[in-house]
Amino acid sequence: MDKPETAVIVGAGTGLSASLARLFAKDGMKVALAARNREKLEGLAGEIGGRAYQCDVSSIDDVASLFGAVDEDFGPPDVVVFNASARQRAPLIDLDPAKVRDAVLVTAFGGFLVAQQAAKRMLTQGHGTILLTGASAGVKGFPQSATFAMGKFGLRGLAQSMARELHPQNVHVAHVVIDGGILNPNRPGDRGEDGWLDPDAIAETYLQLHRQHRSAWAWEIELRPWVEKF
Repeated sequence: MDKPETAVIVGAGTGLSASLARLFAKDGMKVALAARNREKLEGLAGEIGGRAYQCDVSSIDDVASLFGAVDEDFGPPDVVVFNASARQRAPLIDLDPAKVRDAVLVTAFGGFLVAQQAAKRMLTQGHGTILLTGASAGVKGFPQSATFAMGKFGLRGLAQSMARELHPQNVHVAHVVIDGGILNPNRPGDRGEDGWLDPDAIAETYLQLHRQHRSAWAWEIELRPWVEKF
């Protein structure tokens, strides 16, 4: 019997990451969930038969320790999803430089750290998928959103460079642009039927990316609700 695939979701929470975790587990994968606060993941990990880990994605040592622990518990990962991000919304001249630095370290440098650890293992085993979660801000910078734009532009550049380097080595890299708000019961406002991105529907796209045939790999895909304006 073939060994179950292993999925690692970094920057996990109760929204998209939870949908991904449930779908991956339903698909037969062993799922590792990582976040700065491990306790918030324990319920979900128990529900899907996975494991929760503590990890500050901006820490070189934390990310290395995370992948070492997953190696011991499940073996090297077959698919890794990077969902972590941070932002500080304010007019440019009011931004706190220290908070900007910390946010960019999470969103861009953290993505690099996670992708590097994933790539080392996937190149050794000869296959794998690395999925980086982007946003509208990684394609166009919005007013009073310089911090988020810097982080997400950096993450997109990382994904593009990785895809060109790793695809010929049988490691699939894809950047998913989430262009719109994700459905959340606590999110204010009513956009009407299917006006928000359904996290379960987004998760289906991530799984499809992982299952794509390598003769037609996508390096980037953009998802938006049908009512979203271009």
